[in-house]
Amino acid sequence: MEAKEYALLEKLAPTHPELKSLWDDHILYEKQLEKLEGKSFLTPSEKQEVSRIKKQKLEGKTKLVDLLQSYAGREE
Repeated sequence: MEAKEYALLEKLAPTHPELKSLWDDHILYEKQLEKLEGKSFLTPSEKQEVSRIKKQKLEGKTKLVDLLQSYAGREE
């Protein structure tokens, strides 16, 4: 995400529950990935978990950016 999207997110998240939820999920996925990827060895199930989390994170970020762009268009 770009700086202007972060600024818009900070402005809108307190009053837009869907944006806040998507952002909170994004942060949670990032922390989960850091924990798993910090291991020196991943089991096959952990590798699957990393793939699943990355997919969820990407889907959520896509929704988040789409919502931010729609809100940005309303403010212009």
